[in-house]
Amino acid sequence: MRKWRLVPIWAVIAAVASCSRVVGGTALPLAAPPTSDGGVQLGRIMLGTARMRAILGADEQLSIIPTMDSGSPTDIDDLAATVPPPCHFIFADTEVFGSATTHFHKTTYQYPPQAAMISEGAAVYPDADASHHAFDALLAAVAGCADTAAGPGLVGEWAGDEQSLHTSAGACGRAYQLKSVVLLEVTYCGFSPSDSDLVLTNLAANVPG
Repeated sequence: MRKWRLVPIWAVIAAVASCSRVVGGTALPLAAPPTSDGGVQLGRIMLGTARMRAILGADEQLSIIPTMDSGSPTDIDDLAATVPPPCHFIFADTEVFGSATTHFHKTTYQYPPQAAMISEGAAVYPDADASHHAFDALLAAVAGCADTAAGPGLVGEWAGDEQSLHTSAGACGRAYQLKSVVLLEVTYCGFSPSDSDLVLTNLAANVPG
């Protein structure tokens, strides 16, 4: 039986996001302008730096990590391989959002004064059935991860229903909301769950329907 070497999730995410130091450079735009799908436009859902600063009460030191502003789901295979299979979603966007997305955008921000990071993400699906299927699969993955030996450090306390999901492990957590054909995600380390909920609420307010 393989033994998993448990690393606190806050430490891993902090290392990946480099949230304890400033990452220089310029955030790259999407390869193509945001497009609509069923009336949903990602460009109108994502909050952007100015609004994130206002929501979080942060100054100009809250900035996008240039290497973590993506128009497609990203998997960190090397890190996913270090955790039990049900927990791969922690390091693999494709495990979170599935393969049926029509549009996707995820941006991660760093805030050095708090050695903190927070991300906003949105995935658009062709129809409500596809978005519900992705969310149901995510709920199952979180439940499965929670039942593993790594669960307390990776998922911690969690709660979910038909349209929302929250996890909290130490200084880090995740929040998801399903609205129409869109699955929204906020991940964070060093910020509070209430900060995460504010970001998620503002994202959801931008989703039509």
